Formats: sequence, structure tokens, C-alpha cells
Amino acid sequence: MNSPTISVFDLPDRLAAKADPALVGGDERHFAAIAESLARSIADLTDRLDAERRAPGGAGQAAMDRDLEIHRLTSRLRALRRFGLDLCLGHIVSLEDPEPVYIGRLGLADSSGRRLLIDWRSPAAEPFFGATHANPMGLASRRRYRWTRGRISDYWDEVFTAAGFEGHAALDDQSAFIASLGGSRTSRMRDVLGTIQADQDAIVRAGSGGPLVVDGGPGTGKTVVALHRTAYLLYADSRLGHRRGGVLFVGPHRPYLNYVADVLPSLGEEGVQTCTLRDLVAEGATAATETDPEVARLKASAKLVTAIEAAVGFYEEPPGKGMTITTHWSDVWLSAEEWAEAFEAAEPGVPHNEARGAVLEQLVRIIVEKHGGDDAPEPLLRRSLLRNRELLTALNHAWPLIEAADLVADLWSVPAYLRRCAPWLSADELRRLQRTDPRAWTVSDLPLLDAARQRLGDPETSRIRRRQKVAVAAERERMSGVVDNLIASAVHDDGEGVLTMLHGQDLREALVDEAALPGTDLDRLAGPFAHIVVDEAQELTDAEWQMLLLRCPSRSFTIVGDRAQARHGFTESWRERLARIGLDQIRLTSLSVNYRTPEEVMAAAEPVIRAALPDANVPTSIRASGIPVVHGSTADLDSILTSWLAAHAEGTAAVIGDRTFAATSRVQSLPPELSKGLEFDLVVLVDPEAFGTGVEGAVDRYVAMTRATRQLVILTSS
Repeated sequence: MNSPTISVFDLPDRLAAKADPALVGGDERHFAAIAESLARSIADLTDRLDAERRAPGGAGQAAMDRDLEIHRLTSRLRALRRFGLDLCLGHIVSLEDPEPVYIGRLGLADSSGRRLLIDWRSPAAEPFFGATHANPMGLASRRRYRWTRGRISDYWDEVFTAAGFEGHAALDDQSAFIASLGGSRTSRMRDVLGTIQADQDAIVRAGSGGPLVVDGGPGTGKTVVALHRTAYLLYADSRLGHRRGGVLFVGPHRPYLNYVADVLPSLGEEGVQTCTLRDLVAEGATAATETDPEVARLKASAKLVTAIEAAVGFYEEPPGKGMTITTHWSDVWLSAEEWAEAFEAAEPGVPHNEARGAVLEQLVRIIVEKHGGDDAPEPLLRRSLLRNRELLTALNHAWPLIEAADLVADLWSVPAYLRRCAPWLSADELRRLQRTDPRAWTVSDLPLLDAARQRLGDPETSRIRRRQKVAVAAERERMSGVVDNLIASAVHDDGEGVLTMLHGQDLREALVDEAALPGTDLDRLAGPFAHIVVDEAQELTDAEWQMLLLRCPSRSFTIVGDRAQARHGFTESWRERLARIGLDQIRLTSLSVNYRTPEEVMAAAEPVIRAALPDANVPTSIRASGIPVVHGSTADLDSILTSWLAAHAEGTAAVIGDRTFAATSRVQSLPPELSKGLEFDLVVLVDPEAFGTGVEGAVDRYVAMTRATRQLVILTSS
């Protein structure tokens, strides 16, 4: 953190005029107050966190509340320590009040309660991002800072009215943003919060009700919008908080998630679950690409996913005949009608493996009632039935515990089973879907595996829950004995008040600490989530969409994508596409300005995509790099990279299309399909015509070309 005695401003000599105390004196005083408040807040949070950690853990709701408070204090403390004074993004001055209002990553107040920083997500901060000359939103001026290693290396002022001219040094209203575009890239996405544009901010702050589609071409800031919207919604919409389901952020691939990993923590949100579709299913880590296009097409259908329900239903059919259950005391006849009655005890929506317990409980209840209880105490009879081999064997045949992988593997290896579950498939389609190794999982299998796991539940989880239920019952019985002993003692000692309390059933229940008994870890990606943000959504198949719909019952989505970047084509409108998978009443927004890609690169990339997709939404670049696209031979690759690295001490490059090239600390090696969502100062395409033909090849070339923020080089073998 900066000491108040050292200037926060560290401007180069060429910007000496901007260091005039008349221009920055007010900022210096305000930063001194921020520094003091930060030190006090960090000390206070540290003390409170230490106190919470030393406090007794408690049980039940008290333990949960304590853990949540520790999490909240830790997150706040980490955020304050992460930045320091560079929490401040800039300030705005309204027409009605000459006192600047400072905007920060987080809100901050001094000891008297005076607001030093307004959280960027609050309504009061909206003009900082949204004001334009066409709509100044009541502002006279706006100032943005550029921070370098904890000090301000430059700042820019924008003046919206004549009243805003006094005391301002830089009047180029786009200078801060344009300057940020030219900055060198790193292996992580740069911090762009201070330079979000009005069109992007309007989407960030849009409400969370229903599906919102953000359509935009390369370089329009779709990913920036998706990430900042995630942080904004968690702040602004109490219905989406972590205790109410939270927000899931879905990216296209792991390199992308690594690239954006720092963004949400820098915005004060560390509890957001991020993943790729592969991460939603255990088999996704090793799943291969489906090599047969026709099989991939069949498995992309949401209709085939519905076959899972029929596949599970096959194992939920009660026996058609009755049977005799032998107990230690007598034989009891269990009719087919009574089996059917027990199967109806499974409540709708409860996973198959978990519902099995309810079926068994109902069977036991029926047998106990028929037995009459004359020959054996009911508790003994119930315990005996829960271990009865005849009963459990019959139940295991009629309602077995099933693994999701076993269920789906049976579909790909037993034609009659698949025909029963998906009767609409033709004989040729049934044949194509069968395979020698039914467990050779592909990416196309993941939606079916996910649907099966959601419908079945985890058998081990079910076993653990049953063991926990038994443990809770045993602990309650033990505690009941303890209470009975206390009552006896209270009677002997004439403790009337104690007697009243001990007779209460609530106390007997409260004495059982279920949290300390055997439990199971929850799948953090299983949902349900209050809101899901999907980037590069144009790539999702109908079947893959079902994976997300299962996890978001509210249908509250932010859907970010570009139809022109769909590798397998996207001929419909967004409305048509989403209506087909069950999302209607969508709100459609569009980003059409390319902030990232220089016009020299876009001039080369546009014909590539229009040759395959004449109506592609190609955005307009707002800047030029002055560097022409270079064409050359693949033999020049090493010399091109060596020269570029020698000339540029900072920045990153990518070689796309040469799988033999070994990545270095500043030069990545990527196939075209894994370059989506990333950006580099220099992009070198190797034999782009080898990327493929048709729409897929054109999209891969277009996406790879538009990753460049400064220079594009295209190398060919011939």
C-alpha cells in the first residue's frame, strides 16, 4: 500500500503537465483518506476473522452461520489486500455537485461513514461506464486512471459540458480506452474494468430475468461482458447470491478458463463456480472426439437424451407376481399389488438410487402391518426385514442400484434395449450407435451420461445417506436414553423446571449433531444454480444444452456467442435455436464494434468467413495497428518468432496450427479449436488451409486470425 506522504501519481516526464497540483491535488488528498481507511479496514477485518476462528464451532445452523461469516470476512480481506489504492478506477463529477464521486472495485467508507469509494456495480456508479456525449447521464466530466505497480502512470479526462472544462488536462474522450487497446497481452486476461464501454456496460447491468443473448463478433468484448455481468448480478440481485444457488460460469475449454481465471477475483467475486461442459461429467476428462459425423449428429439431439428416462424406467417396474417373505417369526405373502403400492412411494423428482430407500421402507411397512406384531416387537421385525435376503434380492432385481456409466454402456451394446428406449431410431441408426467398446466415451456421450447420473443419483451417495440415517437413528436412541436418565435424576432431586425441559421432544432432537455423523461431499457443479453464464454458446448442441437446463430450473441465463464462429454451422436465428431446446421469451442484444482486432487483420479475415457465411455478423474495427498482415513460408517460423521476441520485451504470441511446435513462456502452441476466446499480440497461422473445408474450416481460420491484437502472420508450406 502507498504511504500518504508519497505521491500516488508516478507520471513520466512527457506527462509532467498532468502532475500540476491544481489538477491532481484533490485526488492526492482523497487517496490519503483511502489509504487510511484501507489500513483501518484490514486491521478490523483481521481482528474479527481471528475472533470468529477462535469462537466455538457450535452445531447445526450455528456452525453454518459461523462458516459463512468466516468465508465473507476472508473474501473481503483478500480483496482489500489484493489491490490497495488501485481499488479506485476513477471519478465522476455531476452537473449538480462539483464534488467528485470516486468509483472503486469495492465500496469503502472512512471512520465517520463518509463514502470514499462507490462500488462499480452500484446504480450510482453507472454513469462512470455508461455516459456518452449523446447521453452524458448528468455528468460534467469523468476521469479514468491507469495503474502501474500500485501507482498512477496516466489518467484521462472526458468533458461532457462546458461546465466540465475547468481543471481538466486531457480532453480526448476515447484516449483511456484506445490506449488500453494497444497494451501488451499476458498469459491472463488484462484488467479492463476501468475502460468498459457504454454498449458493454448496458448489457452487464441488464436484469437477470429469463434468458439474455449477447451476440457479437470477434473483439467486441463478449467475454468481458460475460465476466463482469457475472460479478454484477451477484452484487445487484439478491436472488442469485451464493446461499441461493449462485452463478455458474461455463467456458469453451480449459485454456480459456485459465486465461480468465483472475478476472472474477479482481472484481471481488471468488465463489463463482467455473467449468467447461467436460467438467460436468467425470468421464469428460478423458472423452475423445466422436469420429463418425452421423453418430455425433444423432447424439447431439435432445430427443436421444429423453431415452434415458425410458432406460431408467425399465428398472422401476414392480414384479408381476407375488412372493412369500420368510421372517424369524412367520411367513408373509407380498402380492403383486402390494409391490406396485410400494413402488408408488418413490416421489417424483427423487433420483432412482435414492428413491429405492423409500420403496424398501414402504415394503417393510406393508409386511409389518400384515404381520400384526403379535409374535415379535416391531423394532426387531423392522431390523430383521431390512436385512432379509429374500426381500432384498427381489428388490435388487426389480429396483436395482445402477451406475450411470453402466446404463449408457448398455444402450450402446444391447440393440434391443436401445430400441425399447428410443423406438424412433431406424435400423441403420440403431446399428451405427452400437460399438465394440461401449465405454470408449466420446464428448458426444457426455450429455447422456450426465442425464443418466442426474436421473439415477450416485449409488454410493445413496449408500452413505442410508448409513447416515441409521447413525442418526442410533444417536437419537442413545440421546433419548441420556435424557431418560436425566429425568430420573431430576425426579429424585425434585427439579421441576428441568423436568419440563427434558420431556420436550425438541431437546432430544437438538442433542443429535447430525453434522458430526457420516456424510458425503456434494458435487459443486451439480446445481441447481440461480443463474448460468455461457460463453461461446454457439457451439452447444441441443443435447449439451440439456446439461445446463437441468442445472438451472429458473431458466435465468446469459448466453454469449457469435453465430459466425459456430464450427458446425448456425443457420437459424438465436430465437429459433433456443426455442428448439426449450428457452423462449429471450432478450437479444448485440455488440457490433470490434475493440480488439486491428482493421488490417479484419480486412484479411472478413473474406474468409463471408465465403462460407455471407450473412456473418462481422464487426467494425475502431483502430488500426499500422502493421500489415504478413504472408510467408513455414520455414520462416523460427526466425519470425525470434525477431518478434527480440523486438518486444512484453506481450504474448501464439502459433496456431503447428502441432509440432513446442510452447514457451511467451509463445503458446494451439490447435485452432482451442484458440477461441483468447487473444495475443502476435498470431502466426501455420498452413491455415489445412484447418479443414466447408464451414468448419472457414470458422477455424476466421477465429484463429482474429485472435491477433497487433500483428497477424500467415505461413504456408508451398
